[in-house]
Amino acid sequence: MVQTKPISKTITSLFDLRERFNLSPTNNDQFSPEFTQDLPKLTDSETATLDQIRNRFIRHRERGSLAEGTINHLVISPLLTLAGLYDEPFFITTEPEVELLLEDKDELLRGRIDTLIIQQQLWVLVVESKSTIAFSVALPQALTYLMANPNPERPVYGLITNGDEFQFIKLLIQDNPQYDLSNIFSLLVPHRNQLYDIMRVLKQIRQIMLQNLAE
Repeated sequence: MVQTKPISKTITSLFDLRERFNLSPTNNDQFSPEFTQDLPKLTDSETATLDQIRNRFIRHRERGSLAEGTINHLVISPLLTLAGLYDEPFFITTEPEVELLLEDKDELLRGRIDTLIIQQQLWVLVVESKSTIAFSVALPQALTYLMANPNPERPVYGLITNGDEFQFIKLLIQDNPQYDLSNIFSLLVPHRNQLYDIMRVLKQIRQIMLQNLAE
């Protein structure tokens, strides 16, 4: 008999992912060149907008921790707008219910997550900016949701953020499931706006998504 279990209580570590999905980090340092190589340049207008987004975020963040909705309003929505990911040909869905059937374990994992999904290729997960919520906690669940990608022959991307920090994920399910992580970018680094780096990666992923849609 298949048992239904919540993802949030079932997948709590990277070990759980390896046990249930045979998912492991890649050993290939060329697995994710889109995070570091030949990144698109930014225009003066884009850098000015990114400076405004960061300054607005810092002004609110200085007053204390921010909830998910506030982070979405201050950073995520403006960032995705600037990257052109709200525009044609992309479509956004929110808070999907995900189900993963593990036949060999008679388990049905089910969950709902506060996220944005763009064309089933980029998943954006936002967690509250509290010190108790670390990426090490969010990452296993984010990878579980990415495993539900309906196009396993193509890579799927994720972006985890608590507002303060951002990290990209690349997952490839075909053959042996593997994933890779980008460096962690922080908006709290003084004298440097790491939204520039985040935007360049987003623009690179956008180009990949456009190529996939054209195929």
